[in-house]
Amino acid sequence: MTCGVSRIEGLEPQHKNGGEGMPEKKNEKEKTKKQVLLRLSPTLWNDLAEWAEDDFRSINGQIEYLLTEAVRKRKKGRKGEQE
Repeated sequence: MTCGVSRIEGLEPQHKNGGEGMPEKKNEKEKTKKQVLLRLSPTLWNDLAEWAEDDFRSINGQIEYLLTEAVRKRKKGRKGEQE
């Protein structure tokens, strides 16, 4: 019996013992990433997909990039408020 989550967009089940056919160690970047389930409207999904293609990124990569930029800008704005 497999977990339904493992079938969503290629997510693999995580096995503590490495599991058969799974690499025993992941690089540090993979270990620190968190997974989230995100529901988007079809219109927003299509817009993001088009934008990601223009920037030569995956949709996931595009969403991560946009969130990273938004957080960076927010932090930068807060530094100005404190002065």
